[in-house]
Amino acid sequence: MFFRTFAPQMINWKLIAKILGSLLFIEAFFMSLCLVMTIIYGETDLLVFVISTATTAAGAFTFRFLGHEAENSLSRRDAYVVVTLTWMVFSLFGMSPFLLQGLSLTDAFFETMSGFTTTGATVIDDVESLSHGLLFWRSLMQWIGGLGIVFFTVALLPSLVGGSVKVFAAEATGPMRTKMHPRLSTNAKWIWSIYLLLTVACGFSFWACGMDWFDATNYSMSTTATGGFSTHNGSTVFLGSPTIEYLAILFQFLAGINFTLLYLMFFKLKPSAILRNSEFKLYIITIVVATAVIMGLLITRMGYDVEYALRSSLFQVVSFITTTGLSNTDAGMWPHTTWVILGLLMFMGACAGSTTGGFKSIRVLMLLRVLRNEFHHILHPNAVLPVRVGGQNVPQGRLVTLLAFFTLYIVMLLITGAIMALSGIDITNAITISLSLISNVGAGLDTNIGPQMSWADLSDGLKWTCSFLMLVGRLEIIAVLVLFTRSFWKKN
Repeated sequence: MFFRTFAPQMINWKLIAKILGSLLFIEAFFMSLCLVMTIIYGETDLLVFVISTATTAAGAFTFRFLGHEAENSLSRRDAYVVVTLTWMVFSLFGMSPFLLQGLSLTDAFFETMSGFTTTGATVIDDVESLSHGLLFWRSLMQWIGGLGIVFFTVALLPSLVGGSVKVFAAEATGPMRTKMHPRLSTNAKWIWSIYLLLTVACGFSFWACGMDWFDATNYSMSTTATGGFSTHNGSTVFLGSPTIEYLAILFQFLAGINFTLLYLMFFKLKPSAILRNSEFKLYIITIVVATAVIMGLLITRMGYDVEYALRSSLFQVVSFITTTGLSNTDAGMWPHTTWVILGLLMFMGACAGSTTGGFKSIRVLMLLRVLRNEFHHILHPNAVLPVRVGGQNVPQGRLVTLLAFFTLYIVMLLITGAIMALSGIDITNAITISLSLISNVGAGLDTNIGPQMSWADLSDGLKWTCSFLMLVGRLEIIAVLVLFTRSFWKKN
């Protein structure tokens, strides 16, 4: 009754259906690549991907038919609906290969949502038993979701969405928007070109260092999307050499940088732009300090030699701050002090405008500067002290949004942690799971759920809760929760 009263009058459902249909055609195309993979390896799940591709294509035709007379004008309200629905619909159709392979509805949806949101948490205990086609689909889901599903569409089909800027604002991560070009579709093409080149370079580097082409392709998508899905039961399996580990560190680090800065550095040949960026400086300083502290603990308390301590600590620090979740060792066996550091990194995240999750470094920087100003106000109550980031004053409205986002982030963590604890999970894992999911990391710190373990032991109810938390974390909370407010559905 509520939706009949308000929604039809205000939401352009026909245009939303048209957009969803076009997006599902893209998803069907990627599924067909997995079908090709099953043919190459001569595996028996060919029918799985034939049915999944056909079902997704049929869904695409249905949505396109429903929206064939749509007016190409998207409001801000429509943008929030289309972004959230896109991630839901993509996951519902994307889980079909898992369902056809025998996973339950709960597990299939969890795995798919984890893939598209680049969380990398898996409920599959033995991933090595999966076919090459299904392993490839898991990696593709992460890669598609890395920079945003709708953003991908803006790059490919700019004329499809009349309000593409509003869609970008609803899906993009971080509080600041940096333009490279007046046209958003041009920006999107440049950013996706960088993303593709980074993925190809990563895959070629892995292959050149001894990985077979299938693992190199999958791990390159997992690394540059900062997703964390592995083609082996433990991600340490593929890290067979220090060279590959250092390469993984490098590409995870690059994927954590704002892609606009990468564009300025590599295409516009302006390395000074990245060196002057205050968020990038905080990102670098955090990695260096965290690595040095953990390295010292590993040498003094665990007896690691210098090189292995450096490699292990740097890998984990970069993996956690970029919310990738890959691992070259079991951090659950490290001293508890390192857990605190890695937990803080998991919360902080890397740069806005990258493929990473978390709170984002720029928000941490803004909060630190707000706190600094408050301390100055104690001594100089009449002083006017603006918050400056990148040489520009941050508007008061953005600071209010920042504090609201921070409050929601903490409240979501506490509520989910409480739900986990009441379900019988120990408090350490309850908090770690909540933080891992809302930050889209997918790795825990305790030995029960960690980089070496599965999430399969969680109850079905908790898995649905986790799936929602992954979506909320990927779309940065407010874009999803606003749909649950009564004022959103009111005409005025």
